[in-house]
Amino acid sequence: MRFALFGNTHETGKSAHAEELLRILSSYDDEVYVDADFNRFLCEKQPFALEPSGLISDLTLQGIDMAISLGGDGTFLKAARCIGATGIPIVGINTGRLGFLADVSADEMEHFFNLLHQGRYTLRERSLLCLTSSDAPTLPIYALNEIAVSKHDSSSMLAIHTTVDGERLTTYMADGLLIATPTGSTAYSLSAGGPIIYPQSDVFVLTAVSPHSLNVRPIVISDDKRIELHIESRSGSYLVAADGISHSLPSSTALTIQKATHSIRVVKQEGSTFFQTLQKKMLWGTDPRE
Repeated sequence: MRFALFGNTHETGKSAHAEELLRILSSYDDEVYVDADFNRFLCEKQPFALEPSGLISDLTLQGIDMAISLGGDGTFLKAARCIGATGIPIVGINTGRLGFLADVSADEMEHFFNLLHQGRYTLRERSLLCLTSSDAPTLPIYALNEIAVSKHDSSSMLAIHTTVDGERLTTYMADGLLIATPTGSTAYSLSAGGPIIYPQSDVFVLTAVSPHSLNVRPIVISDDKRIELHIESRSGSYLVAADGISHSLPSSTALTIQKATHSIRVVKQEGSTFFQTLQKKMLWGTDPRE
């Protein structure tokens, strides 16, 4: 098999398993092509006994069978951005803290890749958000977790005029607004009070960040809807972020958010379920008295 490897480039400890991963894959005569930034980071931090087959920057993604994310969920999101619409499935090896997307632990690598080479794994489709604007030629951008609109600084709250398929929904007076996929429902949206959504649900959730009203609650809508945002800000600008990557835009920039035409394919361990992940990673439903 031919793998594309992406990794955490900030903390040495999280990348310490890279050489072990290369050793495991070399035992199957697999080819491993490493993200150029990750390879540079590894070479600066520690000498490697095993050399990768090449760098992703020197090779188109054509011919790659699977991508590997070695790190936490942030690294997985980076891999998803690089994979884009190619359809290459991604497996997440978790060396971070929570690892909701990257759910194969580092000490499970050898066992997991043994099963993977036997074809014993499952693929799950995850929907993406597409952000466009007629006022911003640098768009579109895509998000696996969420699109977040927020204040540019510590000034007064935003007024976010929101329509769904041309019909007025409301004006959010808040520090920000999140439009999240089911995948992103367990990320930023959850911390802002949004619901947990089953990953294969065909919906989005809109969750206000610190709304200036007690009667504003998260709302779930079908993912075939088109969401339009018009933002008022006293500072004259605001931030829009796709999976944590921020862009500063003037208040005159209107945004359109809808489901992307492509999706991300996530590799899951054989027998792994969403409810098991909730219980394991978030202690969901755990009774502290037991």
